[in-house]
This record gives sequence, C-alpha cells and structure tokens, in this order.
Amino acid sequence: MSSDHPFAHAEVGEESRELNAAKGWHPAVAATGRDRGAGPFERLVLRGATVIDGTGAPPWGPVDIVVQGNRITAIVSVGTPHKPIHPDRRPAAGDHEIDCHGKFVTPGFIDSHAHIGTPYHSMAGTVPPADYIYKLWLAHGVTTVREMGSINGLGWNLQQKDAAARNAIAAPHILAYAYFPAVNDRVKTIHTPEQAREWVRKIKARGADGIKFFGAPPAIMQAALDEAREQGLRSGCHHAQMGVSRVNALKSATWGLTSSEHYYGLPEALFENRVVQDYPADYNYNDEYFRFSVAGQTFMQAAQPGSAKWREVMDRFLELGHTFVPTFNIYDANRDLMRARRADWHDDYTWKAIWKYFQPQRGGHGAYWYRWSTTNEIEWKQNYRLWMQFINEYKNLGGRVCAGSDSGFIFQIYGFGFVRELELLQEAGFHPLEVLRAATSQGAALLGIEEEAGTVDVGKRADLLVHDHNPLEDFKLLFGTGAMRLDDETGQVEWRRSLKWTVKGGVVYDAEQLLADVRELVKASWDGDPEGPPHAR
Repeated sequence: MSSDHPFAHAEVGEESRELNAAKGWHPAVAATGRDRGAGPFERLVLRGATVIDGTGAPPWGPVDIVVQGNRITAIVSVGTPHKPIHPDRRPAAGDHEIDCHGKFVTPGFIDSHAHIGTPYHSMAGTVPPADYIYKLWLAHGVTTVREMGSINGLGWNLQQKDAAARNAIAAPHILAYAYFPAVNDRVKTIHTPEQAREWVRKIKARGADGIKFFGAPPAIMQAALDEAREQGLRSGCHHAQMGVSRVNALKSATWGLTSSEHYYGLPEALFENRVVQDYPADYNYNDEYFRFSVAGQTFMQAAQPGSAKWREVMDRFLELGHTFVPTFNIYDANRDLMRARRADWHDDYTWKAIWKYFQPQRGGHGAYWYRWSTTNEIEWKQNYRLWMQFINEYKNLGGRVCAGSDSGFIFQIYGFGFVRELELLQEAGFHPLEVLRAATSQGAALLGIEEEAGTVDVGKRADLLVHDHNPLEDFKLLFGTGAMRLDDETGQVEWRRSLKWTVKGGVVYDAEQLLADVRELVKASWDGDPEGPPHAR
C-alpha cells in the first residue's frame, strides 16, 4: 500500500494531532498542577444528606456518608425527615466534614462524549488552557469524561489521564478514545483490514480505553471492531455522511460497536424507500452549511414512529444491547440560533477564541451561520421530535441512553452544554430521575466503570455532588450562572444556583471558587481586544 499520505508513518493515535499541527493548529496547554481542591482526607463525612443514588431510585435520607481516602466506606441512615437526628445513630467524626442537612447528594456526572478542547479554535486565536475546560466541568459536577477522539493526541490525553487519576491536576477522571484514521475527508492511513487490526492492537498497547470512528470502508470497520472486541476495547461512532451509506448505525452495531454518537446513522437505518438520503444536487459536504442544514432532514425521510420498520430497527438495537449517546445539546442552536448565541453564560464564561470561532466563517467546523434560515430551524425542530421519540422509546424498552455534551462547537460551552443535555433529555420524555440515571449509572456502564463509579454506594469511588437544591426540581439550577428567580421578600431578581461542592476521587472542590477562576481566565483572554467580550457588543 502506498505511503504517500503525509501522516502514513505517524504513531498510532497521533494522526489527527499531526494533521492539525501541519495547519498551525495546536492543542490546549496541558494542566500541570492542582491549585484547587482539598483532600483526599483520611476520613471525610457528609452529614445529613438526602441521597439520589443514580440508579433511578427516589431520594432518601437523612444519610451520613463516610469517605476514606477516595472510597465510600459507609452510608448510614440516621433518622426520619423533619425529626431531630439522634447523635448516637451517627458515624464517628471525620477529619473533614460537610454539612449536608437540607442538601442533596448525587453521584458525580459522567460526560459520555467530551473533548478537552479542540485545536480548531486556533483558527480564531489562542486556544484556552486545559484548566479552563477542566474547571468548567468540575464546576458543573462532571467528575468523569469519555474523551472521544483524542484530537490533541493520544499521548497528550494519556498524560492528562494519569495526572487526573493521581489528583495531580484539578480535572475529572479521563477515559481516552483514539480516532480511527480511515476516512478520506479526515486522516486516512488505514487501507486494509489487516492494517486495521494492527492499528487496534497498537492502540491497546499504548493504553487507549477505546476507539472513536467516523466510519470506514465496511471490511475495514468490521475488522477493526472485531479486533477491538478481542482486545477488550470499547468503541463509539459518529456515522459521518461520507460513510453512512455503506455502514449505518445498525450495521456497525451488529459488528460490535459499543455506542452510536449524535444521531447520524440512525435515520439511515430506518430508511425503507431509499438507501441514500435525498441530497440536493448542489450539495457539497465540505460546505458546513450544506452538511448541517441537510442533516436536519433525515428523520423526515425515514420510517415513521410505530411503523413496522421503526419497530424492527428498535428491536434489533435492543437485542444487540447497543447504546445511544444522542448529544442533543450540540445541535440545539440549529433549532433556535438566537437563543444559543445569546445564552447567559457567554458573557463571563466563553473564552475569546472560542467565541470568535463560533461566528459565521468558511472552513470553521460548526460555524455555518452565513445563511441559516427560518426553514432550517423548522426542519431541525421536526427532526428533533422524531429523534427524541426514538431515543425515549428506546429507553422505555430497556435500552441504554447516556448523557454526552460534545461541547466546544456550535455555541456550546463545557459544563454548560452538559447541563443543557440534561434539560433536553427531559424534553425528550425522560423523568428527571431517568435523566440523572443517564448522566451517572448508565454512563458508567457504557464506559465499563460501573464497579467504580456512577452510583452512591459503599465501595465505589467517592465521586459525589452536594446540591443546595433538589436537582430533580429544575436542571436550570445546575448551570454555573444559576437560574433567574424573583425574591418575593426583597422584590429583587437573584440568580439561584444548586451545586455547592464537587467531590472527585475524595477531593472536595468549591464550585463557586472554580467558576471564579474561569471568569478570571476568560476576562484575561479578552484583554486588549477592542471588540470586548460578547456583552460589550
């Protein structure tokens, strides 16, 4: 096979990094130290909490939770709601304690589709440091991320994964999935099934947790998925338009794909009177407007809810035990651009280069607003109704659905995008307890870490969130900005926020302190810019 491709000899897992570097795009500055967070402690006790455990069970309490080091060692029911707690029922004192009386404790959130920034932001200026992203995640309760694609380079991601595991940096736990280089429009260095298998073995040897596909020729993808199964690697696929006519979500699921990302490939599996989407004659995939506007038409060309084909496809996915990570939030702007563009958090939390990258531009991934129309938004709203119905029915029938954000594109910001995903899962029909389940225990099962994380249970890693308000009542209170409320006593508007403490691996982070750090980073990113931050315009 020819080695003319400029990155044919790149180390496995570094193909995307080398491609971006050749364009002058570079990854975020890696985190090198931890300036926030206390602990882990020999004995940490959370006193008097109402627990929402992540399994779908209802809240219960009051409960005292004991953490030793990075593990939950005891969960003790200490009384009855609205009655005094008798002291002799409580566990012994800790060397650090958190008063959780009147507060709620949930598992830490798992973002099942995340990116530690993107070198693409280099097109618009200096990319934010990894600390900016990590602190936004932790401030929104995200204690574990599945880094989908390792676009910064697998070596970069593995180094940060190790540092996070040791609590040497203020960051969530990281699982590193490597990009599979087998599509022409990105990086293609794999041309045969044998090369695919060899690449998978090398990725495993380097320490990757899984593989991120954008598609591949059928024989190559089937070989890679078979080898991934042999090597114990999990996988996810964004079934991109350039490959979906040959391998849709159902076909890759039959070959062992662990999860389908976004929704690409699902409507194609539901096609019953066509094989290829009804593309306009002037379509060009490299024009981002065409790519995203036409993508909003696919479910309307597919089998409709309740039809025989709909049921057949649904049942087959269930039989295979496939997982969907819909990332509803990342396309939310397509339904209402103005809302996404003027979201409350951009003023103080959106890094300068990210904000500028979001604006209409040719060649910027997801920056396709140069001709976005009312018709486009209506089509996407219709697309969402069908997409959400499939995902909700899949969950109702026992299928696994997980929460993922894919933030960093299309006006979605780290942490904020994850909370928006919780809102959209509720819009799809999930009960708030089912939403939290998707964001915790279901994510842990997808990642294969269910023995470590995802629920509040003895023996699990101490990834816990302490909320001032019941998150089931209103997910908006989880946004770092809080939610606008009227104080009837003062007649004044206030911004009420729920998350107080994020405990990751036994280390206790003050959410407000993290948010204040991010505000300072963002403010500094705008220093000297005559345009100023979004609110100045």
